[in-house]
Amino acid sequence: MAEMLAGGELDVLTGDYLAELTMLILGRDRLKDTTTGYAKTFLRHLENSLGTALEKGIRIVSNAGGLNPAGLANAVRALADNLGLDVLVAHVEGDDLRSRAGELGLGEPLAANAYLGAWGIAECLDAGAQVVVTGRVTDASLVVGPAASHFGWGRADWDRLAGAVVAGHVLECGPQATGGNYAFFAELGLDHRPLGFPLAEIAADGSSVITKHPDTGGAVTVGTVTAQLLYEIGGARYAGPDVTSRFDTISLVEDGPDRVRISGVRGEPPPPTLKVGLNTLGGFRNEVTFILTGLDVEAKAALVRKQLAEPLAGLDPEWTLARTDHPDADVQEEAAALLRCVVRAADPKRVGRAFSAAAIELALASYPGFHVTAPPSDAAPYGVFSAATVDAALVPHVAVLPDGARVTIAPAPETATLELLPQPSVRASWGPTRPVPLGTLIGARSGDKGGSANVGLWARTTSAFEWLAAFLTVDEFRRLLPETADLPVRRYVFENLSAVNFVVEGILGEGVAYNARHDPQAKALGEWLRSRVVDIPEGLL
Repeated sequence: MAEMLAGGELDVLTGDYLAELTMLILGRDRLKDTTTGYAKTFLRHLENSLGTALEKGIRIVSNAGGLNPAGLANAVRALADNLGLDVLVAHVEGDDLRSRAGELGLGEPLAANAYLGAWGIAECLDAGAQVVVTGRVTDASLVVGPAASHFGWGRADWDRLAGAVVAGHVLECGPQATGGNYAFFAELGLDHRPLGFPLAEIAADGSSVITKHPDTGGAVTVGTVTAQLLYEIGGARYAGPDVTSRFDTISLVEDGPDRVRISGVRGEPPPPTLKVGLNTLGGFRNEVTFILTGLDVEAKAALVRKQLAEPLAGLDPEWTLARTDHPDADVQEEAAALLRCVVRAADPKRVGRAFSAAAIELALASYPGFHVTAPPSDAAPYGVFSAATVDAALVPHVAVLPDGARVTIAPAPETATLELLPQPSVRASWGPTRPVPLGTLIGARSGDKGGSANVGLWARTTSAFEWLAAFLTVDEFRRLLPETADLPVRRYVFENLSAVNFVVEGILGEGVAYNARHDPQAKALGEWLRSRVVDIPEGLL
């Protein structure tokens, strides 16, 4: 926050504090103390930055309110009083549906929050608020609200709103748009400087330029922006509470050093329902990772499983053997494989020390070279994330202005049911090929949405894209990533981005906190796919 305020010109500073996992953490906080439930880190950031923002006339919009935006708004006022500052604070509420979960058919969650849109934020800014905090709004709403307020957009300005949604989608993960988590990072010349955070120069027509403050690390290129556009999406129709943005209409062009122009985005009326994120406590989990070194790795793993069969009876343990060992290793760590055992239960005692001690007590009575990555541990609670939808008309959306006035935001004036778009045809004939890793030619970015994951892949030339779209079918994707072989996989083609996106349902079990796999948020799934050797036409190499 301090870097963004000091680094150059801004009108509005946004902050996205709410991952799906964060809502679970805040829900657990609220169980212990009903006055909490918001992201306290926002206050720590603000303590050193609020005075600078007020002095420069920069307004701050953040979703750090989490499950208690009113509580955070009061905390901001108290902080300002302690700092001797006068600040107009507003907040947006209505997304918290936990008290009505039964009535709405949502079960008994720890947290149930609808994804609100941008118009409550716009109302607060129109009323002069200098700091606006919200609960669960869509990430892009933090950008759409200020843009709609500044330019006076209407509720049916679909294309303008869609353009701002796309800008917001690029900004929402900070330096992922400036070279972070970027497949071709070695080409960017990254140095010791922290990556600069992205900013958007938004125009009245909804187009924007993505850039960053001068003299900051990282880079803004068509590639870095494309990668972020493909992060955690599905098909071409990107639905939100205020507009459905057509990601198949996005145009990206370089606009100078560290500047990428986004234009041409079309928007459509949003669906009549809102997404609701549901977090529940799933039980307790524990794990032990055994290190298997040198010879007979498979036999050593089999012995451990046999020896723990009786202590783990009835727990349905999940075993994973990662063959990280190399026969020609120069250091011992490279000669070791990892055997991971995960257990879950409703009773923390069942998977606490009783489990981890049983594993550790094999130390002198199991395979040669026995050791583990950590000492015995108690069980830890885990959460389960799922998503539902509710009629938008059933969800209150309220802007609470700096003077305490409450303004109810109406649902979208027009809605439309989402329909899949037809997929373009692709060329299928190529010349001689050579076996090389897919990532030699193709970039990827992957991420999580509840229990599902997406892998977006893009090419950097038209011919490479035509090959990618023809080659990487769903069947080929499943062959390259065997973990996905028995899971539902959907494929979407984006000609305008030279990209193909895959959505894999259920690969993350019941969400990130469930910890179903070694990479619980699928952040490296795309890099695994890029490492797979495939036959690429020599003409493209």
